[in-house]
Amino acid sequence: MVGHPNAVKLEELDVICAVLGCGVGELLLPEPEKVTTPTPAAEAPAAATGEARRPVTPRPRTGRSLPPR
Repeated sequence: MVGHPNAVKLEELDVICAVLGCGVGELLLPEPEKVTTPTPAAEAPAAATGEARRPVTPRPRTGRSLPPR
């Protein structure tokens, strides 16, 4: 297939950013004119605002996750 991909999974985006050593904002171009304004939420969780970011560790696609630290 030639052209732009239809979607990128968030897990894949995290791995790309970890490998390149960059942030999501450095890879994506904002297009606010294409997005409708969302209704305000009561409270945004810390993970959604980027306050509590943990390092991303790429792992093999074996279908098994790593044990907790």
